[in-house]
Amino acid sequence: MSDSKTDRRVVRTKRMVRDALTELMEEKGFEGITVRDLTEKADINRGTFYLHYRDKYDLLEQSENEILQEIQEFMKEANPNDIVNANMLDEPLSFVVKLFEYIKENGRFMKLILGPQGDPAFQVKLKEFMKVNFHQKIATISKEDMLVPVDYLMAYVTSAHLGVIQQWLAGDMKQSPQEMALTLAKMTFFGPGYAAGIRKD
Repeated sequence: MSDSKTDRRVVRTKRMVRDALTELMEEKGFEGITVRDLTEKADINRGTFYLHYRDKYDLLEQSENEILQEIQEFMKEANPNDIVNANMLDEPLSFVVKLFEYIKENGRFMKLILGPQGDPAFQVKLKEFMKVNFHQKIATISKEDMLVPVDYLMAYVTSAHLGVIQQWLAGDMKQSPQEMALTLAKMTFFGPGYAAGIRKD
């Protein structure tokens, strides 16, 4: 069997196991899941499961890391010049639209791990991931031009972004990815006061 066919089979198998994990977490919560539950739900044997994962905790961690790796791929497209030149009141940034589209495609899993009964460790990793990417995007900006210390700025932005994503997931993603990207842009670049209609200047 060719490597490409093997790779596709591995990807398909891991996707089936992640889907099984998602369904079972919805049904009984992560702690109530056994490897037997996972193999039966994914219709694979235990040997196949242990070929890819040590246990259910390794499965959860690998699934979360895959999410971050996949997000990282399209975040590479983000151009600081696009951020500077875009009209944030009328047009969302394309890479932010892609982020919300990706979250929606993986909505069931994301809602679980970012929800009240989710994995706090993943929330920390996601915020750190956002912080690193945000820092890279503003690296060209002189710290002398900033009105607040950069560490506080990054803490504010990453916590706010995560909160918006969690609220969207909790509300069953009724708004489109385009609407969410524009909403996030207005709050991020114009501030809560402007978004609330308190300040118009």
